Amino acid sequence: MKNILSKLTVVSVLSASLLVTSMQAAAQKTIRFGHDNKADVMENPAHAFAGVFKNIVESATNGEIKVQIYPSNQLGSAKEHVQQVKDGIIQATLTSTGALSSYYPRIGVLDLAFAFNHNAATYDVFDGEFGATLAKDINKSVDGVKVLGFPDTGGFFSITNSVRAINTLEDFKGIRIRTMTLPSHQKIIQALGGEAYPLAWGEVYSSLQTGVIDGQMNPIPTVSFAKFNEVQEYLTLTNHLFAPYTFMLNDKFYESLTEQEQQIIRYATHSGIIASRGIARAIEASEDRGLAGLAKKMKVNSISAKERSRFKAAAEPAILSHVKETLGAEGVELLNLFISEVEKANNNTYLR
Repeated sequence: MKNILSKLTVVSVLSASLLVTSMQAAAQKTIRFGHDNKADVMENPAHAFAGVFKNIVESATNGEIKVQIYPSNQLGSAKEHVQQVKDGIIQATLTSTGALSSYYPRIGVLDLAFAFNHNAATYDVFDGEFGATLAKDINKSVDGVKVLGFPDTGGFFSITNSVRAINTLEDFKGIRIRTMTLPSHQKIIQALGGEAYPLAWGEVYSSLQTGVIDGQMNPIPTVSFAKFNEVQEYLTLTNHLFAPYTFMLNDKFYESLTEQEQQIIRYATHSGIIASRGIARAIEASEDRGLAGLAKKMKVNSISAKERSRFKAAAEPAILSHVKETLGAEGVELLNLFISEVEKANNNTYLR
């Protein structure tokens, strides 16, 4: 009898243990997070965001929410990531404006060229009323997603090319520049006198190397990690665009979380955005990977204030017309808010 009781006790303990394990597994939630950059938090703003987000979510929930990161397009392209989030195949992604545009064309309002005066102004705009309005509009327009913020992709766009230094508007004429598959980006290049060539990201390096295109436009960290200095001679600091990532979750997954879990997700997002901005500025300033490093391998110049005004005067009307003609009244309303918030942010003084 004693042996029987002992065996029953063991069985009961094992059953209870299995039940607890089963309940823990059922309670655990997983965020599968796909993006298209390398898996190094010090290499690029995308993984700086993803790494910080994962660390905070897992530690703050005591492991009840796990974050599995799939970098370097392991699960598909950036555009496919958006569809996968919509369908609930993955729960999160960072998407570029180019990848998002086919789902949400009004993202094109961000392409008002030469709008921002400095990086701090971009923080104010995307953390403030405009960012909140943009997020709500994407949520309303794109089924299945919940936008939580706008991490840094690397800062302002510069232009590289293999033809000549661009010091004046006239220097731009005829240079073949790769753009994202965004009509607004193509309008900018054409308005400046260049020839726009929309190409997928994976084709850019080889197309520069073989001369299919003369140049491309991207932030300094992207120019550096993509090693465009190997196939480009000139780098012009135009600072003509700022195009953040959009961080989104599957909306059903987000709504399935408790209020406390949602709060953790939100402050992890905020911290990740700050990290993406910090690493972008750090890379820009790096002696080997930033502007100083690139200046040792390329001919670098900035456009003057006078020429910047000429560039802006040439490009801005093209985007204003594009928005009015293609994005409707809602696009115009969003653009007007963007212009208003950018103007305020440009005039802000830190700790005034």
